[in-house]
Amino acid sequence: MTVKPLLEVKHLKKYFPIKGGVFGRPVGEVKAVNDVSFEVYEGEVLGIVGESGCGKSTTGKALLRLTEPSDGEVLFEGRDVTKMSSEEMRKMRRDMQMIFQDPYASLNPRHNVGKILGEPLLVHGIGDKKDRAEKVKEILEIVGLSGDHASRYPHQFSGGQRQRIGIARALIVRPKLIVCDEPVSALDVSVQSQILNLMEDLQEEFKLTYIFIAHDLSVVKHISHRIGVMYLGKMVELSSKDNLYREPLHPYTQSLMSAVPEPDPDLKKERIILEGDVPSPSNPPSGCPFHTRCPKVMDMCKTDVPEFREIRDSHFAACHLYNEEEPAGQQIK
Repeated sequence: MTVKPLLEVKHLKKYFPIKGGVFGRPVGEVKAVNDVSFEVYEGEVLGIVGESGCGKSTTGKALLRLTEPSDGEVLFEGRDVTKMSSEEMRKMRRDMQMIFQDPYASLNPRHNVGKILGEPLLVHGIGDKKDRAEKVKEILEIVGLSGDHASRYPHQFSGGQRQRIGIARALIVRPKLIVCDEPVSALDVSVQSQILNLMEDLQEEFKLTYIFIAHDLSVVKHISHRIGVMYLGKMVELSSKDNLYREPLHPYTQSLMSAVPEPDPDLKKERIILEGDVPSPSNPPSGCPFHTRCPKVMDMCKTDVPEFREIRDSHFAACHLYNEEEPAGQQIK
């Protein structure tokens, strides 16, 4: 029996117009997300990693239509999110929530915590005033805060506590999927581990599904089951975390892995230093987007776009180095 994915993303694109001239007419476009496809299964954590500007955060926001996709399909439990009306989308957001990167900017400083956490319940018509107050206290205690904190304002909390409030806000409507947009990158290292452990406990307790976006490979390895690697708006590799760390296929992933610090000082590994700068997403190179920096570049890489396909068992990559290998299965459509 084939398990159906909770979320299917097919050929997702998000282009931002570049305007210029006196009249502000479009003169180009930034291809922030350029034909990305993947699946997420119920109860798993899919990590998405890549350099700053690779399009991972834009991908997360496009899934929830916090930024409108330019093209593609986002199927949540078989329903296309991109074709929903605003009212249908409002109802769907009870099942799809987001934890934002900046715990300082994502909370309204004029509202106390009780109002911030109670608002999602009010929007979705959950409970009366007394029930909502009880649920707010309950969720605060679940994320490691006191129920009495409901009367306080965001400026009275530390960064780690604010991120707990952000997690509580996403969790209070009991969603099925949470997109986590670099939820620990703005926090101190000591606080990061506490928040990660909390998120792992919550995932197990509430049977949650996460899309975990980050640029720190060690953080992603700690929490994810599968990991997708993005470069210049495209998914270049997707695999289980064990396969990805043991045998990365794409040269870009190999260079990322070589930069991960080893805890053992006696263990030496070769560092792969990439030459040049990341190309502009407003003018991406022809062929493979990585060919301008790839240490294994071939002539065909400069002209032909590599197909994102299954190279090994459940290990997908977009690279011409593996054209000789028979695909292990069907490509992601």
